[in-house]
Amino acid sequence: MTVREALAAGRANLAAAGVETPSLDASLLLAEALGVGRSSLVAAAGDSLEEAPLAAFGTFIKRRTEGECVAYILGRKEFYGLEFNVNDCVLVPRPDTETLVEVALARLSRLGQPQRMLDLCTGSGAVAVAIKHKMPGLEVWATDVSPKALEIAETNAKRLSPLGASPIRFRCGDLFEALSDRERPLFHLITGNPPYVPSGEIAGLAPEVRAEPALALDGGTDGLDVIRNIVLRATDFLYQDGTLMLEADPRQMPEIALLLAKAGFTDVQTHADLSGALRVIAGRKGGQGTAE
Repeated sequence: MTVREALAAGRANLAAAGVETPSLDASLLLAEALGVGRSSLVAAAGDSLEEAPLAAFGTFIKRRTEGECVAYILGRKEFYGLEFNVNDCVLVPRPDTETLVEVALARLSRLGQPQRMLDLCTGSGAVAVAIKHKMPGLEVWATDVSPKALEIAETNAKRLSPLGASPIRFRCGDLFEALSDRERPLFHLITGNPPYVPSGEIAGLAPEVRAEPALALDGGTDGLDVIRNIVLRATDFLYQDGTLMLEADPRQMPEIALLLAKAGFTDVQTHADLSGALRVIAGRKGGQGTAE
């Protein structure tokens, strides 16, 4: 079987399984099986495939038709120009979340040194590592309730943090509970991409999304269980004028804005992703004084 024929067969199998991007996925998976870049497939279209890469490609296609996402099959996903290791213990980093990174960097750039941030529900570490990559001098802490997720995050941080930068301080536990009383610092910025999918909507998600960890998806009846917890406790961990910044569903923004206001946050703002949907909401801890 030639490369061209394998691609056609893989594309047909994926299309029959209802995969939305069969051509793209087939080419990515075949390139992985061959150990080459996707662009190399065009020049090699007439080449015959050896048995080993053909078998690997067949396995990849089968996994994809069964609902496993391409990122898990490849074991990596690009996010904010960096390549992150991923597996089924973490959410796959998505372009929508790059909005959180952009808004966080803009907010941090307006502060003077020293600066300290906390990333909640860090998962693969995508947000924390991407921000640290851009701001090596920033002191970054990150928490997650899943020890297996933190293993992936720590691996990504070691691979992608700038040379000479201080290490990201990863802590395992449920949100702020991961920070011990002994080392309870205050932060200039707290970010989070918490679970925010309403429980009743998870069954209707795409198969590859349902295969991601439920712990990182399920936000309770209205999707706001974890967000409420974060908003209620965040002021105890922020400097005056420090900022809490969360990713959420656009439909949830009005309710989150009310939660922030009730908790004493001011200057509440929303920020749109590249599609124009409101994706990030931020509020400033009110009161006198400024962040140190």
